[in-house]
Amino acid sequence: MTANPASLTAHQAKVLRYLEEQRDATGLMPSTREVQAHFRFASQSQAMSVLRALERKGAIERLPRKARGVLLSGRRGHHGPRAASIPVLGTIPAGQPVDATENVLGYIEVDPRLFGSPPEAMTFSLQVRGDSMIGASIHDGDYAVLQSTESRLPHPNDIVAALIDGEATLKRYLVLEGVPCLKAENPKYPDLIPARELLLQGVYLGLLRGIRHIIAA
Repeated sequence: MTANPASLTAHQAKVLRYLEEQRDATGLMPSTREVQAHFRFASQSQAMSVLRALERKGAIERLPRKARGVLLSGRRGHHGPRAASIPVLGTIPAGQPVDATENVLGYIEVDPRLFGSPPEAMTFSLQVRGDSMIGASIHDGDYAVLQSTESRLPHPNDIVAALIDGEATLKRYLVLEGVPCLKAENPKYPDLIPARELLLQGVYLGLLRGIRHIIAA
């Protein structure tokens, strides 16, 4: 069922608009606590009451036992499949390469259509550290969503997570005169040419920004 905008009170419409704006900006729905803080509700139960009203009127769907278990219904083209979980495998430098580490820190729940198709088993996320990719609008603290090169073949000009001589970085992959290299999107950083080995691990699909919480592993 899709809500008729005329059936919503002015306050309910404001809350729905806030949900839509947060979802479009970050790829995630705000938690009940964030709804409470934004609208300065006296309690979390007051925020829950508005969300229940929106659910009754068909504007949203709520997933049980999920901290961010709100999905927008068919209104404004947001109807779609249930939230999908993307594992966060750690951080990746967008600056000078550093020793690679990988550890599942938790999961981010996203609308599966956010990156064009439902996330596959080989999709993962890394939190960006540094400013070498700001020219591609990838900033410090963003979560880069990538697909493993085991299931997606990288091509020149793709942004990739790579190991260059055993150290990890996020850069643009280029082949110049037959030589593979990694290019920053910030003139402060030089191109990187491997001395021994360049291993491409993931192809960049997009990013999530403003993520405040991840679901524990």
